[in-house]
Amino acid sequence: MTPRDPHPGGAPDLTVQHRPRRAGLLVVTALVALTLDLVTKVVAVALLSGGAPVRLFGGGLYLVLYRNPGAAFSLATGLTWLLTLIALAVVVAIVRVAPRLRSVGWAVGLGLVLGGALGNLVDRFFRSPGPLRGHVVDFLSLFAPDGSVWPVFNLADSAIISGGVLLVVLALLGRDYDGTTTRERRDAAEESQ
Repeated sequence: MTPRDPHPGGAPDLTVQHRPRRAGLLVVTALVALTLDLVTKVVAVALLSGGAPVRLFGGGLYLVLYRNPGAAFSLATGLTWLLTLIALAVVVAIVRVAPRLRSVGWAVGLGLVLGGALGNLVDRFFRSPGPLRGHVVDFLSLFAPDGSVWPVFNLADSAIISGGVLLVVLALLGRDYDGTTTRERRDAAEESQ
């Protein structure tokens, strides 16, 4: 007796319903990004407060403590409360997409964005001058100790940018969060006609 072929016709069923969910990967990625961000900020505040910038890699990177009331590149410094609400909206949107997530790339990308957003939200809620107005701890400066070449940033910012770039690349390649591709959606639409 021969075992039944689980894929008659030779190809596995790759419909969205049969692809594994990736919410767990999103959560793990977000937790790793958040943990690394929080730990490095605590260390930066403890070691860099009141000290001179630390030069690394021949001046390619400086460790220097800045407290940023604005967004990336110190934009919107007077709108800290609005930035907090936008970050909360991003977190809610990602959490809503998570149950339908079936793409590894999208899970990693959204996990990085989620972890980074949460890392900066922790600062917004728990650092001075107070809830919704807290200043974000930034401590990484490229090529100059004062942020004159590239704005001073933190690991949360890096996670958000890396995740965002990954999501843009996936979208340009036609890969969707549910694991389908533009070609698969087009083929399915043609079959239904």
